[in-house]
Amino acid sequence: MGDRVGFFVGARYTGAVLTEIVDNAPPLQVRTMALKSTIFRVELQIADLDRNYYQNHTLTVARHPSETDERMMVRVLAFALYAGEALSFGKGLSSEDEPDLWARDLTGAIDLWIEVGLPDEKRIRRACGRARQVVVVTYGGRVADLWWQQNKAALQKQGSLTVINLAAEDSRVLATFAARGMQLQCTLQDGELWFIVDGENVRIAPEIRL
Repeated sequence: MGDRVGFFVGARYTGAVLTEIVDNAPPLQVRTMALKSTIFRVELQIADLDRNYYQNHTLTVARHPSETDERMMVRVLAFALYAGEALSFGKGLSSEDEPDLWARDLTGAIDLWIEVGLPDEKRIRRACGRARQVVVVTYGGRVADLWWQQNKAALQKQGSLTVINLAAEDSRVLATFAARGMQLQCTLQDGELWFIVDGENVRIAPEIRL
């Protein structure tokens, strides 16, 4: 062709420019389906000898589509550590404004803010400005150690902050307990947790880093 114009299916080629033909074409419609959280039911019996707290809790835990069983079970462990009538699961991964767990008083003020995983230092600092007490529960082995080395200098400036680390083997064992319906017994004494699941007894000793 003299004008070097060629036609292709669905597109026009002019010189070196390829443009999409949209004349009289219907608009492109893309239908997306949001992934839903998976719901887990947990019957948790707690005997906390350190705090003299003895209670049964029926928990509904929503596992975000991007969340692993390991992370979800660390959230359950965090609930056992700080269990109380006001403690509940936040939106966590689904929201930047809520933690994984929190407890608020009758006025709505935040007494306790709990993060699970390896949150950004700035997020922790903001949480310390909003809550009376902030707890971070880390896990993951070497990656958690690196996170701590990189952030401990800044985190040590936060007087209301507690950082707890779980050994890699402990969080992995917790993940094996994950089921849509769980019955867990948890005894806490001298900073250690003993979980009984289906007759199996597992000891977990969190490390207090801050």
